[in-house]
Amino acid sequence: MMLKNMLPRCIGLSLVLLVLMTYPVAAAEGSSLNSGDTAFLIICTGLVMLMTPGLALFYGGMVKRKNVLSILMQCFVIMALVSVQWIMIGYTLSFGSDISGIIGGLDWLGFKNVVFNSDNAYVGTVPHSVFALFQLMFAIITAAIITGSFAERMRFSAFIIFIFSWTTLVYDPLAHWVWGGGFLSKLGALDFAGGMVVHISSGVSGLITALVLGKRREENPGPIVSHNLPMTVLGTALLWFGWFGFNAGSALKADEIAGLALLTTNTAAAAASLSWIIIEWIRQGKPTVLGAASGAVAGMVAITPAAGFVSPLSALIIGLLVSPLCYFAVSRLKTYLGYDDALDAFGIHGIGGTFGALATGIFASKRVNPAGVDGILYGGVHLFRAELIGIIVTYLYAAFMTWLILNVLKGLIPLRVSREEEEAGLDVSVHGENAYNM
Repeated sequence: MMLKNMLPRCIGLSLVLLVLMTYPVAAAEGSSLNSGDTAFLIICTGLVMLMTPGLALFYGGMVKRKNVLSILMQCFVIMALVSVQWIMIGYTLSFGSDISGIIGGLDWLGFKNVVFNSDNAYVGTVPHSVFALFQLMFAIITAAIITGSFAERMRFSAFIIFIFSWTTLVYDPLAHWVWGGGFLSKLGALDFAGGMVVHISSGVSGLITALVLGKRREENPGPIVSHNLPMTVLGTALLWFGWFGFNAGSALKADEIAGLALLTTNTAAAAASLSWIIIEWIRQGKPTVLGAASGAVAGMVAITPAAGFVSPLSALIIGLLVSPLCYFAVSRLKTYLGYDDALDAFGIHGIGGTFGALATGIFASKRVNPAGVDGILYGGVHLFRAELIGIIVTYLYAAFMTWLILNVLKGLIPLRVSREEEEAGLDVSVHGENAYNM
């Protein structure tokens, strides 16, 4: 009997809660916050967060089995470390009030006035705290990408100091220059979701790190023979899934630009995956699973800066063209120049991000993008010039600062594990664990 009486009340209470949940969010009278946009960005934040574990699996499947846990550990520690850094100082350096176009002020130091404060030029129709958390996920995945370049050889203590320093001194200023009202944004450079800020910066920094650390201590380092390709494919699938939030969420509202970014992201990934397969089939005689996965990632990297600025057909062309460039960088350029970028962070993210930024200056159309500017294909020259300057600045700054951080750090503690630790594998020698106890 009591159950019968409670059931209608529970249903009624649930309906009331449902109505309240769908009622527009308002921090104060006259607020422009929108519950739909807020829910959309919260979901996108979760999707981008999932990309870092996805990257851990993507990288983890490609290294030797004696080093898989070290890759997973690095990616998960980055999630924790950068989250703390972002609250402390990272967010305010990236998005605080502009200081001479170079860096953000200390308005949001320690997330001061971020929660329950919508008075910020970047947040639009979403709560300030949600915007800040969404941007945190970008900082995390950017730092995690670099780990692919120095896989199997960096000392864990050096790794922690390097990541914290790199995020503060490289990522945060670049984010401010492009997204936080800095000089590159004033110059007219466009980067919808992170071609320069995320992919070029991490790819170039990964290359410099690989050069400073030196090659792996083996007779023939060469390409790593993937120890678990199913793990890599699973990681690729999670990256593809998360990239929808990465690019579509960068519209910061649930509108037609977010829908366009979603469509162009999937189109470029699909086209690039097919393109990589075709290249391998022609040059090596067999299409590989790793090639299909690498192509998909290259396509998503290339479309990232252009996702909300180009048409679906342009995204298709970008996807088809980026794979030959990245394939060449991975299979030829690395061998020719002799650097040991273990998991090809530069070959995929550096080269792919560079092409994507240039493609933005070529294929952007004011008919579909909110910036209202055209690329070279539609008669606009200024955007391509701004993109080229942005690329050059990002290359030079990321390369120099990464080199400086590593060399200062090298004077304090060893950067690399010992020869014995490297031969035993970082899983056992550094973390005292085995991925496969068989």
